[in-house]
Amino acid sequence: MRWSRVTTKPLALLSRLGRSLDDAVLPNACVFCGARCRLKDAPICTPCYADLPWIDRACPRCAKPVLANSSVDICCAVCQQDPPPFTAAVAALRYSFPVDAAIKAMKFRRKLFYVPAFVHTLMISAEKLPAGVDALLPVPLHWRRQALRGFNQAAELCGPLGRQTGIRRITNVVRRRPTPYQSGLTASLRRGNLRSAFFIKGEIRASHVLIVDDVITTGETCRELAQLLRDAGVAKVSVLAIARA
Repeated sequence: MRWSRVTTKPLALLSRLGRSLDDAVLPNACVFCGARCRLKDAPICTPCYADLPWIDRACPRCAKPVLANSSVDICCAVCQQDPPPFTAAVAALRYSFPVDAAIKAMKFRRKLFYVPAFVHTLMISAEKLPAGVDALLPVPLHWRRQALRGFNQAAELCGPLGRQTGIRRITNVVRRRPTPYQSGLTASLRRGNLRSAFFIKGEIRASHVLIVDDVITTGETCRELAQLLRDAGVAKVSVLAIARA
């Protein structure tokens, strides 16, 4: 159904007026320095955007940064020796200042105003993913941890990501037990920590699932989830994160 010209004109005028008032009262400020952003709907100002620790080249399989002269098509030695169950992983930024501080503030101090900025970087890096993604899966939190934190940061990222891309979100993958925090653990300990931590309620009706998380550290969480999805019949799994440690 199409709106009539008589209906849309007043609505358009009101919408523009509302945006002008928003800009006057609540100007679009950079989440990192507070300066006003010149571009509308840009959550990061131009100088901060240029100074972020962008990843120039990375392993296409695990998103780990590689040397500048490395081929973008060749997987790193670790992925060649022990290929993960996901097809590709992409992260736009290195997990270093100010990205690491912002992610910690979002997760542990409920500074959710960082979400639009991070979704902005996710949309940029998502262009490097294989085509055909038909479902988003935010890495699940155990219900106790989510109740304590008040939200799941991966789900907060998936909300606007899904609205911008039109891709639906999977909600029937859950974390069955409250695993200890992964930070500070080696890859082998992380793997043991996560073994059988997730399960699927019902079916996964998707052919290419995109796992969304804030940070890829060793990749063990994504490995566990991807293997679960592959065992459930999903043909392809990819990973998208804000940052790579």
